[in-house]
Amino acid sequence: MPRDAIFPPVEPYQTGYLRVDDTHALYWEQSGNPQGAPVLFLHGGPGAGASPMHRRFFDPSHYRVIIFDQRGAGRSRPLGAVEDNTVDHLIDDIEQLRLSLGVVRWHVFGGSWGSTLALAYAQAQPDRVVSLVLRGIFLMQRYEIEWFLFGMRTVFPESWQRFASYIPAEERGDLLEAYYRRLIDPDPGVHMPAARSWSMYEGACSTLLPNPDTVAAAGEDAHALGLARIEAHYFRNNGFDPENRLLEEVGRVRDIPAVIVQGRYDIVCPIVTADRLSRAWPQAQYLVVPDAGHSAMEPGIRNALISATQKFRTLT
Repeated sequence: MPRDAIFPPVEPYQTGYLRVDDTHALYWEQSGNPQGAPVLFLHGGPGAGASPMHRRFFDPSHYRVIIFDQRGAGRSRPLGAVEDNTVDHLIDDIEQLRLSLGVVRWHVFGGSWGSTLALAYAQAQPDRVVSLVLRGIFLMQRYEIEWFLFGMRTVFPESWQRFASYIPAEERGDLLEAYYRRLIDPDPGVHMPAARSWSMYEGACSTLLPNPDTVAAAGEDAHALGLARIEAHYFRNNGFDPENRLLEEVGRVRDIPAVIVQGRYDIVCPIVTADRLSRAWPQAQYLVVPDAGHSAMEPGIRNALISATQKFRTLT
């Protein structure tokens, strides 16, 4: 496979909205082969939403590619809604989507926060998962959140300074709470600048080499609001109990074929977490990409991800 392999653009053959409660309606789409092997793509964030590029990790002649935007994210409605938005809600949403589309079992693919949700879903519903492809591992433990808020300045001090200096000096001791108050403010004049600051900070730290396009996309209003508000909400309110639950319950997915893909220089989700997961789960194939950061769109990362989806073509 070429170093920078990715499948050609493809348009959905079906789209819709799944009403999961009185508040939330989730956008979903299907592309590729309607009779193919079902694969579920779980986007990152939480709150980032999916994009047309995400369809291109999968061979459209083989896979029935199912993508949805999680609660409050992307094209789902309402954008940025944090009410009734927890991991348990998202797991239930995935099951509702599976049943509504008539899927018995499917491959599951997720990166960053998508890896968190993929693991949580697979541990809750192991019999429904054919395989797992996980990238940029995040397990929602306190040290990972503290690293995002403060630790990334050790590598990206300029980006962190812009992120922190958005908040008045007297509030910087608790950046999460300071941002959260602004992000949930109903006034767009308050929440949108805060959302752009948060999202562009993450975008600036996501690639091995500077990528102005990634940062610019992070600052787009809909993406920034969904990502920043829901990410802050989850960081603040939705920790696992115990916090290492996903590691403790690896036994529930131990026999599911899995590939873990991690950029060596991933600053947003540092490799130490992927290393811990791989040690707890030696049955999973663990691939460290030596010249990549966090973004799934870096050539080495996406090549490894596509190789994994190709590898699992034989599984049903």
